Amino acid sequence: MTNRTSSIVEFPRCSRRRVEASFAGGDITSDGGVLLLRQAAGRSGLLRRVAALIEDPRRVASCDHSLRSVLEQRVFALALGYEDLNDHETLRRDVALQTGVGRDRTLAHPSTLCRLERRADRSWAWAVHRALFEHFVASMAAPPDEIVLDFDNTDDLVHGHQVGR
Repeated sequence: MTNRTSSIVEFPRCSRRRVEASFAGGDITSDGGVLLLRQAAGRSGLLRRVAALIEDPRRVASCDHSLRSVLEQRVFALALGYEDLNDHETLRRDVALQTGVGRDRTLAHPSTLCRLERRADRSWAWAVHRALFEHFVASMAAPPDEIVLDFDNTDDLVHGHQVGR
């Protein structure tokens, strides 16, 4: 026998928009996972930290989209499987992605995202690494005395003992 449920799962509001998951039809999206990404990003604070560490040379008064919202839009879309910038021509109007980014209106244009990616340089890479490292250390009860970075991705028991093997 089929077990049908009419329960509704409510998510935090996005501006004036009420967000809920229901299995009764209505506006349907296959990208509802963005709401979970939004909550994970909010709890971890990683994207917020990265946005604070990256220099934004744009004139704030002329911008419709904050650096943080543009980063969230790009990262969330990548996590949802939309790797091409041209996907954002449609995605910028997607209600689920808008809600995930915390906006209730049109998101950044693909050209804005392209300019963002073209500005990425070594300082941005350092900022992302710094944010990840600080997040890692903060996740521990006490900072470790030592961190070993093992860049060998093989799991070969012979490695380092090849002679005679």
